[in-house]
Amino acid sequence: MCSEGDSEVVVGGFETLRSGEQDGKDREFARIVGKSPALEAVLEQVERVAPTDSTVLIQGETGTGKELIAQAIHNVSRRYGRPYVKLNCAAIPFDLLESELFGYERGAFTGAIAPKAGRFELADKGTFFLDEVGDIPLALQPKLLRVLQEQEFERLGSGRTHRVDVRLVAATHRNLEQMVQRNEFRSDLYYRLNVFPITLPPLRARREDIALLVAHFVEVFSRHMAKQISNIPQETLDAFISYSWPGNVRELQNLIERAVIRSDNGVLANPLLPPDPNVVGANPIRVNLVGPEVTFEDSQRALILRALQASGWIVGGPRGAAARLRLKRTTLISKMKKLGVSRPVRQLEVTGLDQNREADEPCQPAGD
Repeated sequence: MCSEGDSEVVVGGFETLRSGEQDGKDREFARIVGKSPALEAVLEQVERVAPTDSTVLIQGETGTGKELIAQAIHNVSRRYGRPYVKLNCAAIPFDLLESELFGYERGAFTGAIAPKAGRFELADKGTFFLDEVGDIPLALQPKLLRVLQEQEFERLGSGRTHRVDVRLVAATHRNLEQMVQRNEFRSDLYYRLNVFPITLPPLRARREDIALLVAHFVEVFSRHMAKQISNIPQETLDAFISYSWPGNVRELQNLIERAVIRSDNGVLANPLLPPDPNVVGANPIRVNLVGPEVTFEDSQRALILRALQASGWIVGGPRGAAARLRLKRTTLISKMKKLGVSRPVRQLEVTGLDQNREADEPCQPAGD
């Protein structure tokens, strides 16, 4: 699904909404960019669990959009319109995390000159999003377990018990099950958090969404920068689709922003290439393809595409793709045919190729 409209920030493939825009059906999934089966499966799980009060554990790599899925769960739930409170455990020093979660009374510690409510109190009757829950120290985990089970706690420096009605949505990029096995995370807390797990797919597992995301981010950043980008070259899009995206959609967002900054004449620059790839002696092309979904053929295809794009789709010669890959020209052509790599059929304005054509031979389609 992909819809138009103003947005402030796009992270993980999902637009955050401006104040006052979260009304009716529009507040649910209308601004989620993508229609791959992997993403649709996640949205189906969100629709299923959101109307309940069950605890949700969102798992996935960095940059996959965990925070915005948590927001979507709140938006679709019956608690929508009530407090939505969030806390990133990794961003709070360990010695301050307890007071942030549960609050404190005056005089509880040096500097506590007035009582303060914690995040659980602030989230009463609403939703509490606890990000990077795997970073909570072991000493604090029993207190978190108690509030999840009993919905009650005490502020620091107080013996008075506070009762709350909070729906918890937690998220982490860590493998909590492995942390439990290493005694780095309490098993009882893990089982209490893992009531309804949702695992977000990495971008490399939803490559069919990349073209939509690229077009979306280009529109957002070109509008913000008052630049007109009317052409996304096919070879640039091919490079995006072939890349492994270890930083997922957040990395894609940042690279598109860089590309829009570097773009001239309405053509989107390729941010995956060095600034001047035609300089003799430039560093070899490096590709970062990782993950269980990536095959050896994926890695080879991506490496060859990157080298061809960097060389202007020239195979032979000192500046050709074969030299960049340190392969014989005939070997590279053979690999291209095997992997189905060919130059996109499109009108290209190429200059400077008439000289030394015998040495710098233009790339031909793989079937040639």
